[in-house]
Amino acid sequence: MRRYKRTAVAVAAAAALGATGGVAGSGEPPVTGPPPGTAAWNADRALGRALPDPTRAAPADVAAFFAGLGPADRQELVERHPLVVGNLDGVPVRLRYAANARAVQGTPYARLAQPGRQILAFDPRGRGQVAEVHGDLERARQVAVIVPGADVDAGSFDRAKDPYGTPTGMAKSLRAATDGTTAVVAWTGYTTPVGVGPDSATGGHAEAGAPRLARFTRGLAAVGAPRPSLFCHSYGSVVCGLAAKDAVAKDVVVFGSPGMRADSVRELGTTARVWAAKNPTDWISKVPNVELFGLGHGTDPAARGFGAHRVPAERAQGHTGYFAPGTDSLAAFAAIAQDTGGAVR
Repeated sequence: MRRYKRTAVAVAAAAALGATGGVAGSGEPPVTGPPPGTAAWNADRALGRALPDPTRAAPADVAAFFAGLGPADRQELVERHPLVVGNLDGVPVRLRYAANARAVQGTPYARLAQPGRQILAFDPRGRGQVAEVHGDLERARQVAVIVPGADVDAGSFDRAKDPYGTPTGMAKSLRAATDGTTAVVAWTGYTTPVGVGPDSATGGHAEAGAPRLARFTRGLAAVGAPRPSLFCHSYGSVVCGLAAKDAVAKDVVVFGSPGMRADSVRELGTTARVWAAKNPTDWISKVPNVELFGLGHGTDPAARGFGAHRVPAERAQGHTGYFAPGTDSLAAFAAIAQDTGGAVR
């Protein structure tokens, strides 16, 4: 009876957080499905044959198709279908950069075409989705992917305010901590929840984002990139928890997590190493770790019984301080990304 009361109180708190937290959710439906322009792409026979269907072709099949094309045909597809080529997992990395540099022109996100930027994915629908590479993805020996939480989109993923709370700030900090040896992708490839509200308290956005993340990792494998370490912040850890069984990854690292929709590492169904960090000042600790009637995200991954490797984070501050220079969490993240994670344990 006492346990039931505790659970009921926790669920009530989660409901209150979802309904009356300082910022209400938007109720925005997540963007799903193939890239914009897919219908025209599928109808195109300019090369004398069908193009790989974005809804059906595996990234490995896409990579094989592009490997059989000459430079002129590749360039023609970039010019005719930039949004498809730029978002299609399995397309060669540099071709995606070129396609997205074209796709962002004339949009509110034209800044993404500035010299030196490497945009691996761009989708203008909704609040916008984007993935940007920091480093040399084609030659790097290690790859990391940053998966953000709420309130991140194509307009805010690289904002200067609160830099270590953004995918770009985290990516730059991690790359610097590895002395530039790791290519880091700031991946905002799903529709994130807005604010602390119903979208954040439920799993709908994570369920829509998880297949996109899993396919993205298979796309990296298809072009010969090393298996990445996924660094999943806050609600992004819910996405990573649902994607874990299908993602091609060597590590799943969660920090400031409200839960992964699993009660243990075993339930994630992944062969990747699973790590968790939570610092004592992170407000996420006040969020009840329950999952009932669709509210909440389950067991705290940083709890001993979950089974994740614990990442030290005593010097991190707040919910977005895990990648701040000089923190023990950033040093541990760098060791994990460089595959020297044994030193963390």
